[in-house]
Amino acid sequence: MRKIKLALMGGTLALSASTGAIADGASAKMLADTCAGCHGTNGLSAGPASPSIAAMDPVVFVDTMLAFQSGDMYSTIMGRIAKGYTEEEFEKMAEYFHQQEYKPATQQYDQAMVDKGAKLHDEYCEKCHVEGGKPVPEEGDYYILAGQWTPYLINSMSDFQNDRRELPKKMRKKLDAMFEAEGEDSINALYAFYAAYADLPDADED
Repeated sequence: MRKIKLALMGGTLALSASTGAIADGASAKMLADTCAGCHGTNGLSAGPASPSIAAMDPVVFVDTMLAFQSGDMYSTIMGRIAKGYTEEEFEKMAEYFHQQEYKPATQQYDQAMVDKGAKLHDEYCEKCHVEGGKPVPEEGDYYILAGQWTPYLINSMSDFQNDRRELPKKMRKKLDAMFEAEGEDSINALYAFYAAYADLPDADED
C-alpha cells in the first residue's frame, strides 16, 4: 500500500520522551517504551486521538518520523518531540513496533453505515488499502486503517482536506470521485467500516 497514504501518523502522533533522557545505546524496547504514554503498551493505543502503531510498516515509521523532525510533515506535537531522536533510534523503534501484534480498537458504529462503507472501500480504497486496510506485510509499506481510532482518522483527513498535509494526486482523485458520486457524508461510512473491523468476519485471520 505504498501509493496512497491515508490515515497516516498525523498531528496527534506523539512520543512521550526524547532520547535526551535515555542513555546511549538504548535497546529498541527502551526506545519504544517512551511512546507508551500516547500510543499504548507495544503500540496499542487506548485512543481516541493517538493512533495504534503496532505492526506499522518500518519504512513508513522512519519516513514519517524524519518528516516530523524536519518539519516537512505537519504536526501539533511530533515536530518537537522527533527532534530528540536520531535516525538510527527511529529504525530501532520501527522494527520493534513492526514485530508487535496489531489489535483493532473496540469502537461503536452504525451497522447501516458499515455496510455502505464496505462497498465504498471496495470501490475507492481497496486497490491501495487492501484487505480492508489491515496490516498486510507482503504488500510493502502501508498505513493501517482497519480498526484504527476514528477520531484519529478524522483528524488526519482534515489535515489533508485543509492543505496542512500534501494530498497525493491519486488519493485526491479517488476522494473527489467518491464525493461527487456519493456525497461528502460518504467519508463517514468509510470511518464506520474501519471502526467495525474488529467485528467483521475473518477480521482476525491472516
